[in-house]
Amino acid sequence: DADGGVLFLLNEETGETRAQTEIGEPLGPALDMVRGLAAGADSAEGAMLVRGLEQDELSRVRSLLAAPMRTEERTLGTLVLWAGRPDAFSRRWARAMSTVAGYKAVIIGADTLGKLFPLLITAAGTLSPAHVLVIGAGVAGLQAIATAHRLGAVVEAFDVRPAVKEQVESLGAKFVEAEEHEVGGGETEGGYAEELSEDEQEAERRLLAEHVAKSDVVITTALIPGKPAPLIITADMVRGMRHGSTIIDLAAVAGGNCELTEPGESVERHGVMIHGATNLPAQVPVHASQMYSRNLQALLNHLISEEGVQIDLDDEITGAICVTHAGDVRYGA
Repeated sequence: DADGGVLFLLNEETGETRAQTEIGEPLGPALDMVRGLAAGADSAEGAMLVRGLEQDELSRVRSLLAAPMRTEERTLGTLVLWAGRPDAFSRRWARAMSTVAGYKAVIIGADTLGKLFPLLITAAGTLSPAHVLVIGAGVAGLQAIATAHRLGAVVEAFDVRPAVKEQVESLGAKFVEAEEHEVGGGETEGGYAEELSEDEQEAERRLLAEHVAKSDVVITTALIPGKPAPLIITADMVRGMRHGSTIIDLAAVAGGNCELTEPGESVERHGVMIHGATNLPAQVPVHASQMYSRNLQALLNHLISEEGVQIDLDDEITGAICVTHAGDVRYGA
């Protein structure tokens, strides 16, 4: 679960560290749990919470942390969060979960669609293949492209970054190209596509309208850390799709790339099924947990040495993902 994490109670006198896991709690209740346990732990100098941070929590984290990180008797130790930040660990964690989400999105599309993915030549005639459009060629998008291609679908993909064209084509998909002057092509330090202007977003929607209309399955993956997901598929574009088509919106956790997406729900609109699942990795629990636990273990190995927990704010990884330490809020620093 992307909300999972580990809570540490630290006894600086004895060096003892006690850990308690927490999974699936929103950020506010998680912080309340840290405060309560720290306040009630007679031998604990403070507490450290290590957990993932959801996209929709990024904009709220400062107000949640600004004042209440102290108990009556002691200051909480450290809160370490990661999500879409330009450090090595955050990218590693996000890529693992995105890989699972991209794969599962295609499986949901294949299961929902009332037709087969591959081209089949049978005694009863030829069955045409399904057409899949993947919007966004990051880790989730590339995994979706590869999975849909392996299942036999005809795959198209779009990304505002022309540089990913070669990756898309290497996986067997056709790259939908935009005029360079119409849609931007920059990339952030963390590897995300740069946010487009209103004019560029409108040009993007005009370009994609025809491709969305002829697709049986559309998978959207566009996210901007700390901001609502960009609107890519309008209600009019959904109306233009064939009945029985399906949209899997991997950006639902941040509001969705489709205007008609309802986060956390699967709904039918204008004959099109729209899936707004906000935690697809949880639907593939074995491998998602395996990758999540390995990444968490890697972070713990980085933070903990033979001398105990080491919070080195000058360290590239620790400094990048540490949000508050010793009562001081560092988010955005």
